[in-house]
Amino acid sequence: MDTPDTVYATVGKDWYVTVLTAHKILITSAVVMFVMYSAWELHNYTSGDASALLRSILAAVAAVGLAVYLRWVWIHRPSDTPRR
Repeated sequence: MDTPDTVYATVGKDWYVTVLTAHKILITSAVVMFVMYSAWELHNYTSGDASALLRSILAAVAAVGLAVYLRWVWIHRPSDTPRR
C-alpha cells in the first residue's frame, strides 16, 4: 500500500514516476547546466571579457549549492521507488 506522502506522475500508459524522482532529475540537470555555463564563462574570461570571471564563479557556486542540496535529498529520501 502506498504511503500518504507518495505522489506519482503518469508518464505514459503504465509507467509511473514519483515526484521526488522527477525533482532529482531536474536538479541534476540544473547542476550540469550550471557547470557548463561556468566553463563557458571561464572561456569568455580567457578571451578578454573581465566580467565573465564573476559570472563563472557565481555559476560554479550555484552548481555546488545545488549539488549539496541534491546530495541531501538523496540521503534523506533514498526510497522513492514507486509501488503499485
